[in-house]
Amino acid sequence: MAPHCPFCDLPIDRIVDRNDAGVAVRDAYPVSPGHTLIISSRHVSSFFELSDAEREQLLCLIDHAKGALDEQYRPDAYNIGINDGVAAGQTVPHLHIHLIPRYKGDLPDPRGGVRWVIPGKADYWSKRG
Repeated sequence: MAPHCPFCDLPIDRIVDRNDAGVAVRDAYPVSPGHTLIISSRHVSSFFELSDAEREQLLCLIDHAKGALDEQYRPDAYNIGINDGVAAGQTVPHLHIHLIPRYKGDLPDPRGGVRWVIPGKADYWSKRG
């Protein structure tokens, strides 16, 4: 028997948007106000298992979520990320895309963004000759 997947059995009240390919929910452990997950309706673990149509529809959900977050939270920027595989930090083996609103001053120096997943490689600008 397969282990329980928290994204296959989401309570309906967590869903803020949906289409045929997926749902949008607020992250249960948000990095910032409005942190949203776009989750594939089909239980696949990798972005690379999606069909072209599923990818397009999930990207539409990201656009819709961004519009709602712009209106409600007015962030200054966004990080969009996927942890695709255990070595990349994926802890729930069901494809989900993080849409993380960013705000001026939420970090002293936000340069490098997603590059900080490997800290020793992130600060490339200070290593340039």
